[in-house]
Amino acid sequence: MKILFTGSGSGGHFYPIIAVAEAINDAVRERKLVEPELIYAAPEPYDRELLYANNIRFVPTAAGKMRRYFSILNFFDYFKTAWGIVRSVLRIFFLYPDVVFGKGGYGSVPTLLAARLFRIPVVIHESDSEPGRANRWAGTFAQKVAVSYPEAAKYFPAGKVAFTGNPVRKAALVPTRDGALEFFKLTPELPVIFVTGGSQGAQALNDGILAALPQLIEKYQIIHQTGVANLEDVQGRARVAMGDSIHTDRYKPVGYLGDLEMRMAAGAANLVISRGGSTIFEIASWGVPSIIVPLPSAAQDHQSKNAFAYARAGACAVIEQQNLTPGLLLSEINRILGSEQIRHSMGNAARAFARADAAKTIAEELLQIALSHEK
Repeated sequence: MKILFTGSGSGGHFYPIIAVAEAINDAVRERKLVEPELIYAAPEPYDRELLYANNIRFVPTAAGKMRRYFSILNFFDYFKTAWGIVRSVLRIFFLYPDVVFGKGGYGSVPTLLAARLFRIPVVIHESDSEPGRANRWAGTFAQKVAVSYPEAAKYFPAGKVAFTGNPVRKAALVPTRDGALEFFKLTPELPVIFVTGGSQGAQALNDGILAALPQLIEKYQIIHQTGVANLEDVQGRARVAMGDSIHTDRYKPVGYLGDLEMRMAAGAANLVISRGGSTIFEIASWGVPSIIVPLPSAAQDHQSKNAFAYARAGACAVIEQQNLTPGLLLSEINRILGSEQIRHSMGNAARAFARADAAKTIAEELLQIALSHEK
């Protein structure tokens, strides 16, 4: 039994694939099935250690980026994509997987096209509330389409769509509350705000937090994931912003959080401030209120659409980046953390939105298709 995963190679595509692979491996052990061969086709491996840990073999795929703006690179990328399709057709011919799971993005196109040519069953998953072009195209021939947001269902044939939620890795699914405050040297007397822009950081979030920092440390404690490249700059600016305050120990900037540290931060947090990508689903699984600041330059404005879809579920507040002033940020933080009713309501809405069984649901469907295709 062979299952081939494909995506663009970004974290938003890679981590849900890892979550599904974890669920497949769990199901295989529980049902005492023959261990499947798992393969990941993408332009880059993203994280070789996670691939190795989940027994996934990486195969490189050439694919040109599908830009919506004029660029001379578009011309060259047509040839890159054409070469990627030729390589993928040859690879699919020799691998002949039983099912292909696509996460979207330009990097998935050659593999999905090759699968279609050989009539290999395809299942796709769409993480955003408005699908990208690759998944819209793949949805026309995919056997099943899983979506994270109900709003995305209208873009695909009705009989194929299942609202599964977004797969989240086990390492990010459950917060670690025992010892979390001690780990970050925080006190239980004050609420904790966890700010995350991901491993790369988010400059606008960093700037917004630093602008409001003198007021924030008067009432709150802050764990701030700045991004590795931004840490030194943020630490220097924070020292200036806080001046001679006696509460400087309430601000904890970190460049990067590994799986354990991320679970600790989630366990300590009373409120999360984040971008509007796939991190939304990790926050939802934690059952924590949040303020989402979507990236305005995201393709098809998908982060804003994701954020407002999450807000309609009652799980978060949204501040658009152009409105991210210290006054508005402080006002929203005070409104949420100052009301037990709002915190409780947002937390419950987040947990309901999360669909913690998303990875298992998709894994079971892939196994069912793969086993039937083997016969």
